[in-house]
Amino acid sequence: MQLKGIHHVSAVTGTASGNFEFYTQLLGLRLVKKTVNQDDTSVYHLFYGDERGNPGTELTFFEFPVTARNRAGTSSISSLSLRVSGDAALQYWKERFEAHQVEHDEITERAGRLTLAFRDFEGQRLVLVSDERNKGVPGGTPWAKSTVPAEYGILGLGPVQLTVRDPEPTARVLTQLMGFRMKGAYPSPAEGQPDILVFETGEGGSGAELHLEERHDLPEERLGYGGVHHVAFRVDNDEELREWIEKVRGVRIPNSGFVDRYYFRSLYFREPNGILFELATDGPGFDTDEELAHLGEALALPPFLEPQRGQIESRLKPLHTAPSDNS
Repeated sequence: MQLKGIHHVSAVTGTASGNFEFYTQLLGLRLVKKTVNQDDTSVYHLFYGDERGNPGTELTFFEFPVTARNRAGTSSISSLSLRVSGDAALQYWKERFEAHQVEHDEITERAGRLTLAFRDFEGQRLVLVSDERNKGVPGGTPWAKSTVPAEYGILGLGPVQLTVRDPEPTARVLTQLMGFRMKGAYPSPAEGQPDILVFETGEGGSGAELHLEERHDLPEERLGYGGVHHVAFRVDNDEELREWIEKVRGVRIPNSGFVDRYYFRSLYFREPNGILFELATDGPGFDTDEELAHLGEALALPPFLEPQRGQIESRLKPLHTAPSDNS
């Protein structure tokens, strides 16, 4: 029972159409599933990833059009990162961001890797991280029809940063319950703040890391568009997920129990600083109900929501994602 790495990260957007344009046209990701939030079917849930939407490459967004902008702070997933092949790719992206007027920082080293931090059109905090010297969980395969050349394409998710007031209880859950290993630390970019701690699981590497930041100069985060909802970690299969459920119940952490999301199965719980964690199985996958060549082109609903299709579609603003619509 060892978590294999990061499965997906789910964030919040205020506009599905703007989100789709930024993440497919500018970042070159593939929309692998256009569906709805299963807990609130009035809003879209968009999944981006590599050519197949493999576990470890999935960046997802809930569309909440009436939400306010995210207020950064503690008890939060304060940034997520995306892996690229090497250091040269970061220079390509720096120039691409400048050409498209995307807000970004300078290329800098974090935890032994070169990185390039940037913000999307809603202020979502992202970091490109170089796999030049990375060892561990392999990345994905960029989509052949991406707007970005394959050699510079995004390979999947990199380290996820948590920001908390008290790191000790979170660190205990990571190491004693979830099996993460303390890997090291690096200086905080915030003046006068403690070093950021690095934890890893599974094969390690950037696709299996959490970075834990301690901050006392920030309020608690107020989640809105431009913020991150939760992070999910990879579990091999349903049987192992059920073992994790018993393990989490055994330490009396409130949790969701077994949840069938159709494309994967899940367990949800909050760590001591209130950040939402999910454990998710690697399968069945996004080509369960759509052909691989046409992922994300139509509204996909799991079988238990299919009888409600008419009602669901009537409440959604049309989002054109088929090739003929976004060419």
